[in-house]
Amino acid sequence: MTINLKNFLNDKRKLSKMGEFQELKTIDGLEISSVSADLYENGRDDLSLFYFKDGANYALLQTSSAIVSESINWNQRSNKKFIKALIVNTKNANTFTGKQGLESLDEIAKNLSKTLTLKESQSEEGVNEAIKIKDILFASTGVIGEKFPVDKINQTIQELVEKLRADQNKLIWTKTASAITTTDTKPKLAYEEFTVGNKIIRIAGIAKGSGMIAPNLATMLSFIFTDVDIPSNILKTLLKRVVQNSFNAITVDSDQSTNDMVGIFSTGKVKIGQNRNITDPIIQKFESALKNLTSNLAKQIVVDGEGAKKFITVRVVNAKSIISAKKIAFSIANSPLVKTAVAGEDPNWGRVIMGIGKSGERVDNEKLIIKLGDFIVAEDGKIAESYDEKKLKEYMNWDSILIEVNLNQGTDMFECYTCDFTHDYIDINADYRN
Repeated sequence: MTINLKNFLNDKRKLSKMGEFQELKTIDGLEISSVSADLYENGRDDLSLFYFKDGANYALLQTSSAIVSESINWNQRSNKKFIKALIVNTKNANTFTGKQGLESLDEIAKNLSKTLTLKESQSEEGVNEAIKIKDILFASTGVIGEKFPVDKINQTIQELVEKLRADQNKLIWTKTASAITTTDTKPKLAYEEFTVGNKIIRIAGIAKGSGMIAPNLATMLSFIFTDVDIPSNILKTLLKRVVQNSFNAITVDSDQSTNDMVGIFSTGKVKIGQNRNITDPIIQKFESALKNLTSNLAKQIVVDGEGAKKFITVRVVNAKSIISAKKIAFSIANSPLVKTAVAGEDPNWGRVIMGIGKSGERVDNEKLIIKLGDFIVAEDGKIAESYDEKKLKEYMNWDSILIEVNLNQGTDMFECYTCDFTHDYIDINADYRN
């Protein structure tokens, strides 16, 4: 059944599933903080730190763009499976910054590693082993091609470390989720938990993203944290699987950024025993929860698409393969003509036909059934006999629109999510650097 997003967003019970009222809880073994390095020159928080006192297993998926941020380059050069910290800045993408961008990360990593090592030495008896710079990961988002603000960030490292909190309440999570945003209008948070015996396993996640959104991973950052002890290789396998129908199933404008990243971090505080594999019931339960969390965050990104007024689901069913269904779904979802028709509340299903055709996939016109919501608009190679323009225009007033294409060629399906194009999208991006 199609959901009216306006009612959806006014229903606190349903809205909590989209992060607005999520009560994220403490992840044992994680400390977080966010401060202002005054990168925006308006005092807003723009620098965040995630610190794992006893280290964390982790897995990263990063953009497949041919041009990437120096933060991505830094992370790719680390072959470690166990890290101590992740530092995230907004406002500056650290892309096309040459030597200065990469050398800046080296300076910041040295400063941060010393400051964190000193913090631990002061808080415990004796001197802990120094945190190495390769124990630190980076993420950046913002404007491409501007000099990386290494001095401003370095001057803020001490404050960032001093404000680390091990007890993450809703306020702390929301503050940190807000600190990683750019053109987002709201922070994006999600939480899942489940029990194994008498143990509670927690997963908390935050994300940013609003424009330049398309697979693979879109111009988005997402960081997911769990307290269950899962090795890095299994985390990587699970992450690859869950993004296919979440972060890689969304598009706002078909543009792919240089900085996309999703990471999952396990503090290992909840022990579930050694030698578990991907088919283990506990791991499968974790994957199900992780799938719910990533889908939640991905949909929040689409709802917050730049200038978006409507949430659009494109569902392709009974395809000959998932690859075919995916190509057709994104061909429709990425079409400016389809997206502007939805913005204008025009049930112009001819634009959906265009999207199917330009996908390059072979279809049988007489087998095609196209629906807007619950209304069949085309079948048997022509307009449906039950077509009712008045009812369709009423449906197009809804804030959540479903476009369904039944190919009747097989049994596979794929569903992706997008939003409409409004004039606000132009205004936001024309004013992005001001």
